[in-house]
Amino acid sequence: MDEAATGSAIDEPAGKGKRPRVSKNVTAALALDICDDRYSPGTLLPRESDLCELYGVSRTVIRESLKILESKGMVKSRSRVGTTVCDKDDWNILDAQVLDWIGPRIYDFDLVGCILEARRTIEPVAAELAAARATTQDVADLEKAWIAMRELEGNNDRFTEADVAFHTILLRASHNQVFRQLSGIIHAALKYSLSTSNQAVERHDEALDIHRELVEALRMRDSAAARECSTRMLELAARDLASALKHK
Repeated sequence: MDEAATGSAIDEPAGKGKRPRVSKNVTAALALDICDDRYSPGTLLPRESDLCELYGVSRTVIRESLKILESKGMVKSRSRVGTTVCDKDDWNILDAQVLDWIGPRIYDFDLVGCILEARRTIEPVAAELAAARATTQDVADLEKAWIAMRELEGNNDRFTEADVAFHTILLRASHNQVFRQLSGIIHAALKYSLSTSNQAVERHDEALDIHRELVEALRMRDSAAARECSTRMLELAARDLASALKHK
C-alpha cells in the first residue's frame, strides 16, 4: 500500500527544524502541520524537493499526499505557482479524516456549535418522518442503541459511540434519501459534538429518558411526539454544550 494512503501512527513533530522520517502516513503529517499552523492559510508550502527532504519520502509520495489534501479542500496546487494552504473555511470539515486531523482544535473552528445548529434544523424533521416511515427493524435498531447507551452509562467514550449510533439510525429511519446520506456525512462530526456535551454531566438520566421517549414515539407512529422529543433532546444538548465550553 502507498505510504500516503496508510493510516498508521506517525512520529511526533520535531519543532520547526528538519522533520523526522515519516514511514507510514505523510498525508497525516502534512495535514497535522497545516492544522498546527506550521503552514498557515494563504502561504505556499515548501517545494516538492524540500518536502521530500523534510518528511523523508519520495516525490511520488509527496505528490499523492498533496492530491489527497487538495481533495479535502486543505490545499490548492497551481502550475508554476506551487501549492497554497487554503483558508480554513474552505476545508471539508465534515470529512472524517479532516475532523481527526483537527482533533482538539475543533473548538477553535467553532465547529461544535455549528454542528448543533445543523442538527436543530435536520433532526426534528427526520424524527417526524421516521415516526411515519420507520420499519420494525429501524425501531428495533434504535431501541438497541438506546439500551447500549443505558448500559454504558459512566463510560463516556462508549456511551458517546452508542449515542452517535442512535442519531445515525434516526436519520436513516426517516427514509429520506438526503437525510440518509447526511447520516454518513455527519457521523464523525456527531462524535465530537456529542462527546463534548456528554462530558458536561456526570449522569445522563434526563437524556436517556428523552431517547427512550423518542423510541416509543416511533413505535406508536406519533409524529408530533417524535418531533417534540427530538427538539427537547437538542435543547438539552445545547445546555450541556454551553456548560462544557465554559470550561474549555
